Amino acid sequence: MQAEAIRAAVAQLRVAYDALAALPINTLTHTELVSVLDELETLTSQLPSQRQRLLAWLQAETTAKAMGAKSWNEVLRIRWRVSPGEAGRRLAEAAELGPRRALTGEPLEPLLPATAAAQAAGAINAEHVNVLRDAVSRLPGFIDALTRAQFEVDLVGVAVGVGPKELKATAERRLFLLDQDGPEPDDTERARKRGVSKGTQGRDSMTPLTAVLTPEAWAVWEVLFAKYAAPGMCNPDDPEPCTSGTPTQAQIDADHRTLAQRQHDALLVIGRIALMGGDLGQLNGLPVSVIIRTTLQDLESRAGVGVTGGGTVVPISDVIRMAAHAHHYLAVFDRATGSALDLFRARRVASPAQRIMLIARDGGCTKPGCTVGAYGCQVHHAVTDWARGGNTNVDEMALACGADNRLVDEGGYTTTITDRGDVEWQPPPGLDHGQTRINYHHRPELLFRPDDEPSVPGRDTREPGGPEPPGTAAA
Repeated sequence: MQAEAIRAAVAQLRVAYDALAALPINTLTHTELVSVLDELETLTSQLPSQRQRLLAWLQAETTAKAMGAKSWNEVLRIRWRVSPGEAGRRLAEAAELGPRRALTGEPLEPLLPATAAAQAAGAINAEHVNVLRDAVSRLPGFIDALTRAQFEVDLVGVAVGVGPKELKATAERRLFLLDQDGPEPDDTERARKRGVSKGTQGRDSMTPLTAVLTPEAWAVWEVLFAKYAAPGMCNPDDPEPCTSGTPTQAQIDADHRTLAQRQHDALLVIGRIALMGGDLGQLNGLPVSVIIRTTLQDLESRAGVGVTGGGTVVPISDVIRMAAHAHHYLAVFDRATGSALDLFRARRVASPAQRIMLIARDGGCTKPGCTVGAYGCQVHHAVTDWARGGNTNVDEMALACGADNRLVDEGGYTTTITDRGDVEWQPPPGLDHGQTRINYHHRPELLFRPDDEPSVPGRDTREPGGPEPPGTAAA
């Protein structure tokens, strides 16, 4: 009965919206228009509180695993087609502003009760909520619970009368006043703040990197930079860059790089030394090494790009230069067959040769919406699971990250491989809204593929005597 009442209430909201949308507005005066906009603004500010209430109860009622997903973020992304960032924001708001229950079952107030109450009343909007949540999250760890609660109440009192910009300025001032004489940072606070973050690769193929290093981490890189980022060291403009020993005076004098550029070049050389040392072990069945997918045509023409197992786009000129001084694999999909790629029931685990071919074919996790690159993937028996008699053959397997691979094992998703070589994922009913079954993130070129062109060049679909299919390489 309660479920019917809630569905009826939501249906009434839709009916009211349709009625409003059907009414003409050109007869309203500016005063009347502003009055209606006031009501819509209040309602728009209030509606998220109902979504938070429903999301909080949904998470208490079931689990993401039971719905066929590896996380609640994925449930929101797949079911309602929102971005990972938006899904994370909604879940965080539900956790902080939605109702809670204790382990024993009794109801608890939200983590931010004043903010939740103001939002439910329509007194603050989404921008206010973002500022309030950010300000409370930045309170130092030494602030006691009573002061934290009062801090939130005071800021909400400010928010109901000012805009988000003024609220943010007030929050910054109060945070400063609270922390200006705080204790010295301790190991716990430093550990909380540490991190290295990679930004989105730009159109110029450059990737921004930001870092907050602990004293220990910087002490390590400080001495490494002192050696490898010194003037004359690791200079890519030198015919024979100095990467060990001491650079000549001529190399030092000819070095016009900035400190930031020298440190960048030092990072590259230190990474190469680590990769070439051979002491890094294995990553998902292969020696830790850079693997890049590209087409044979691009290699021959020296034009185009390659894509690493982590998803980084690399200009083909850089691919060729990297391959010139590295131990690398080259797999050409040109009617590729043989016992090395078809193991049938001889073994369950894919061979290194099979992994390389799958990296070149799939580029990363094949589940739609997953952005995990090939470096983070396992080999999944996509046609028939090994335990059910499946074969360890390259054209019956696919790449899948560990979390998505387990979703199939648990019966939520099913996978198949089409005659065109496309790996399709069929979602469980709770997440199925008619979305695509193929992941185009790692292979966007498939979106522009003619309907009669095979997806996998290695899968021989030619007529006898037909033209050679294009090649694909992984270097």
